[in-house]
Amino acid sequence: MEEEQIHARLAERTRQEPFARLLDMKVEEVGKGYSRVEMRFTREMENLFGMAHGGAIYSLIDEAFQTAVNSHGTLAVALNMNVTYVNSPEPGDILRAEAREVSLTRKTGTYAIRVTDGKDRLIALCQALAYRKGEPLPFQ
Repeated sequence: MEEEQIHARLAERTRQEPFARLLDMKVEEVGKGYSRVEMRFTREMENLFGMAHGGAIYSLIDEAFQTAVNSHGTLAVALNMNVTYVNSPEPGDILRAEAREVSLTRKTGTYAIRVTDGKDRLIALCQALAYRKGEPLPFQ
């Protein structure tokens, strides 16, 4: 399967993924070692203080990470994710997570992921490490 086909298939699979659909996440772009995923922050994603629940933001980060790290066509799984929450978005804000590859070896991949709102205000930062299993993606 060619690179563009892998990227298109990752975006398609995300549209079918039950959890991504639950949070209405949309893969806007996938490239080699890169992914951009968006989601609207809704009141259902608030914590008990009326701010964004960390789990909602983490889920968006994880979706961008999973599509970026698997963009090479090799199955990869998360080993570690370190998230720093900087600001809470406002209800209705479109949140954008951009995952960018920092380092890639035969066995691991390191990614920097930024979450911003529609005004390009920083919401969260993440450094993520993946284990590359060395096998093709199951849908290839």
